Amino acid sequence: MNRSILKLAIPNIISNITVPLLGLVDMMLMGHRSSPVYIGAIALGGTIFSVLYSFFSFLRAGTTGFTAQSLGAKDFSEISFSLYRSATIAILAFIFIICIQEPIARISLVLLDGSDEVKSLAITYFFIRIWAAPANMLLYCLNGWFIGMQNTRIPMIIAIVINVLNIVFSVFLVLIMHQDVAGVALGTVIAQYCGLATALIFLFIKYRHFLIKIDIHILLDINKIKRFFKVNTDLMIRSILLVLTIAFFTNQSARLGDNILSVNMILLQFFYIFSYFTDGFAYAGEALVGKFIGSRDSDSLNSVVKHLFKWGMIISIPFSIIYAIFPTTFVTIISNNPVIISEVRPYYIYMVVIPVITFAAFLWDGIYIGATASKAIRNTMIISSIIVFLPLWYILMPLFGNHGLWIAFLGFMLARGVSMTVSAKRSILQLPKNQ
Repeated sequence: MNRSILKLAIPNIISNITVPLLGLVDMMLMGHRSSPVYIGAIALGGTIFSVLYSFFSFLRAGTTGFTAQSLGAKDFSEISFSLYRSATIAILAFIFIICIQEPIARISLVLLDGSDEVKSLAITYFFIRIWAAPANMLLYCLNGWFIGMQNTRIPMIIAIVINVLNIVFSVFLVLIMHQDVAGVALGTVIAQYCGLATALIFLFIKYRHFLIKIDIHILLDINKIKRFFKVNTDLMIRSILLVLTIAFFTNQSARLGDNILSVNMILLQFFYIFSYFTDGFAYAGEALVGKFIGSRDSDSLNSVVKHLFKWGMIISIPFSIIYAIFPTTFVTIISNNPVIISEVRPYYIYMVVIPVITFAAFLWDGIYIGATASKAIRNTMIISSIIVFLPLWYILMPLFGNHGLWIAFLGFMLARGVSMTVSAKRSILQLPKNQ
């Protein structure tokens, strides 16, 4: 089981490592400028896209779950149509987004806090990066399908291509062409289309035999469509609440001033670094759990869950230790602004506790997605965001300022892990013995 997990997890970890590296490079490119407004601008601009794409991130997660279960059940026609249905929704989604980009920008300006200069730069970033939406949506579908097919090497290659090229283009456009936030946004757009081209090449070369003729009756099978939308609506609600919580955290950070916004965005990079690392095992969980549920293999299902959590402990403790020993070193890599470095020191403790508090939530996410246990993952997110996070924020932030905001956020992540642990036996682990 460990070999099966690592075979899937290691490529995901390698590809995920490139994601925070991209975030770090973007922060470094903006963080070494004279004003903190540039960090704040890409933070707010990135928040807009995080919220926007949260509406459609089910395209990856749902596709993985349905594909893995179809593979386990050896339903080869449904393997193909899992991709077709997801891609159809993706095409409609990105057409819709492109058409309403102006209202999205106006609403974002109203909802997001920050100085006028930060908002102006963030909107510049938005109107350039929005043209990556078509590539981004289709990549959700393709990467989800590849993972469901128990192949994480292709998504690894795609992620490396996207993020390495993104770094190269951003560095060139910012340092050579002097384009500040516009260069960072344009680098993202170009890299996303390079990644989509890479994904399509792999699909046509390696999985050509799954590209069967589209039968409109199968594609629009009413029962399959109902299940597709039921699961994906729940996953969409879960993703929206997750991203809205992080967006709310960012927005409240902005209300505390440009310096605190920069401090919190820097600290969140270390949250993302750990999350992307742990997500390597979560994605392995998606693929294996979906496969074992599809084949009705209860023993392997229980085994993979136990092994995943052993790996979670193995990962989280060293991360906390490293963060505790070298906090200033990591922060100065992102920004050499002496004001920011000084203001971040009181908040090092949150960097240290992030791994041990959050790893369970990340792993359960993958397990629930693979099981397409969408109702449970939706309900636990509602509990964690609305019943736990918001009351903690309301009570603690007025008393403790930014410390209260961080405690509320970590309480939210802890609640996710605990609530999914409590719900797991009923929602996932009760299958008939091997059939």
